[in-house]
Amino acid sequence: MTNIILLGPPGAGKGTQARLLVEERGLVQLSTGDMLREAKDSGTEMGKIVADVMARGDLVTDEIVIGLIEEKLADTKAKGFIFDGFPRTLAQADALGALLKRSGNQLDAVIEMRVDDEALVQRITARSTCGNCGEVYNDITKPIPADGTCTSCGQKAEFKRRADDNADSLKQRLMEYYKKTSPLIGYYYAMGDLFTVDGLGEIDTVAKSIANVLDQATAT
Repeated sequence: MTNIILLGPPGAGKGTQARLLVEERGLVQLSTGDMLREAKDSGTEMGKIVADVMARGDLVTDEIVIGLIEEKLADTKAKGFIFDGFPRTLAQADALGALLKRSGNQLDAVIEMRVDDEALVQRITARSTCGNCGEVYNDITKPIPADGTCTSCGQKAEFKRRADDNADSLKQRLMEYYKKTSPLIGYYYAMGDLFTVDGLGEIDTVAKSIANVLDQATAT
């Protein structure tokens, strides 16, 4: 079983690389947002707690997220997990480490997708997504096909830009990332789990770099 964390600022391409890892290595992507939505509609005891918290407009606690992850880790058919959106803080990293140890699992690699901020702003302000499948396009590196057909789902689509994909909003999101999440880089470096790849390369190039990291990490 291979368990990894992808770290990087908003727009670094974590979602794209996670999807490739799901397709190519059979890993399960554990997205905090997806797990909460799934739990809320599940009708389970944990789901009722999540639904109640979200109905009140309160923030979901770390304990609840850890509980949801613990349920997912019980799936013995999974080949491994990609932790997406969690941990975001040092306290969450400690909690995840304790959970993995308690459940007999381990973290194989924490992959930092390093980017240049200015280049990232240029990339994000030029991106749009397929309204059908969420495939990401970029005005410069991957333009929308002239006939309006998505190359991923093969359907005519309405291509959308996120309202917060503008320079001012992105800089605020980057500041939040550096304040809250970037300390994890030092944390996992000290643990000996951190690997770094260039997140601004072509998608296939970044994917190869991540594959090399995983092959190296799981061979030891």
